[in-house]
Amino acid sequence: MLNTKAFKAYDIRGMVPEEVNPELAYRIGRVFVALFGAETVVVGHDIRLTGPELVDALSDGLRDGGANVIDIGQCGTEMIYFATAQLKTDGGIMVTASHNPAGYNGMKLVRRDARPVSSTTGLEEIRQMVEGDEFPHHAVAGKARGIRVKQDIMAAYVEHLLTYIDKDSLKPMKIVVNPGNGGAGAVLDSLEKLLPFELVKINYKPDGTFPNGVPNPMLEGNRQVTSDAVLESGADLGIAWDGDFDRCFFCDEKGRFIEGYYIVGLLAAAFLQKHRGSKIMYDPRLVWNTEAIVRKYGGIPVKCRSGHAFMKQCMRENDVIYGGEMSSHHYFRDFSFCDSGMITWLMVTELLCQRGGKMSDLVEAMEAAFPCSGEINRKVENPEKIFTVLEEAFKDGDIDHMDGLSVEYRDWRFNLRASNTEPVIRLNVEARGDRKLLAEKTAELLRLIGGEPA
Repeated sequence: MLNTKAFKAYDIRGMVPEEVNPELAYRIGRVFVALFGAETVVVGHDIRLTGPELVDALSDGLRDGGANVIDIGQCGTEMIYFATAQLKTDGGIMVTASHNPAGYNGMKLVRRDARPVSSTTGLEEIRQMVEGDEFPHHAVAGKARGIRVKQDIMAAYVEHLLTYIDKDSLKPMKIVVNPGNGGAGAVLDSLEKLLPFELVKINYKPDGTFPNGVPNPMLEGNRQVTSDAVLESGADLGIAWDGDFDRCFFCDEKGRFIEGYYIVGLLAAAFLQKHRGSKIMYDPRLVWNTEAIVRKYGGIPVKCRSGHAFMKQCMRENDVIYGGEMSSHHYFRDFSFCDSGMITWLMVTELLCQRGGKMSDLVEAMEAAFPCSGEINRKVENPEKIFTVLEEAFKDGDIDHMDGLSVEYRDWRFNLRASNTEPVIRLNVEARGDRKLLAEKTAELLRLIGGEPA
């Protein structure tokens, strides 16, 4: 039986070739066509060295099933979302393992209108069909083998990105940009010609060997190079992307990394200033700063379980204009309710230009009002036991199970959840203007959790 361990809650991700290989890719293509009746599917891949062979096998599976394939080549995940909606295809499949190490690969799947395919909306059926007797060995009767064409969507994609900002409000700025040797550089090259920004480029060349480490700016060790470059160049801010650039991360002019939590607050304010009364979505890990900003600007807060499939579904059901996760996924209604690491940085720089001042000015008031621990990851032997221990220890608080375990008190709160993609648990703690209390409660929680840093 084919190994299907790479199937996760809302994507496919695993080691190559043990868990992800051309045979799996081919079968996913065949099943995707059969399950969704797809006539045309967009495919693309990130900078990983195994991407092209997996796209070839995937495309063969799609074509043998009777679908036509539009191959947009090396790209970012959000470009698959854009192409699927823009070209009005029946689906899109991005070959990527996001921020996982170089030996990994996988896929993110969407249906028509870039609707995500998760374990509750088709991914589990795909897994069962891929490994079981229901695998469609024969194409649909009367269907010819599909064709595969290459298409460049960069110009249309960049044109769409620029609709989120007022270009005339932008002022000259020096910005350090760090794609982490991932795929963001190609888009930045196209945008650079149209914007008044001086880009200081580091780790810029796409390289699937990851010569400067895994392209994951969430890792402490990966942040320093961006911070150093900001200080050395005297830049106004620094921006880093993960490998498939659906997430971006910021540091201010002092080289300080800015938690994604506060970027959610900035974008919530930006949208509500333009569209007062709109709905803003956020995840349960860190909430108080976002809720305060939404109230201040007359918006409607919508809390939703974290994870891109859940967030996108919630946005569609509630007509949310913008949603953000503290893990630096930012979702936009006019981008087919999908996440984009490019729209995010364009809107933040627009806000900085319009308000004047420095990047640190935008975030320091939020950090003081609602200090947070940042996400702390721990490897533990028995995650279920940890959840039980913490719920008992803090049973006098306001307990919520929307996403893992959230416990709220008047002056502080925490959220603990298990990762969907790694064998770790993740802790987030925040307080109301009291850094000492934050430090005390974070230390107390870590003593109870135990384990090792992940």
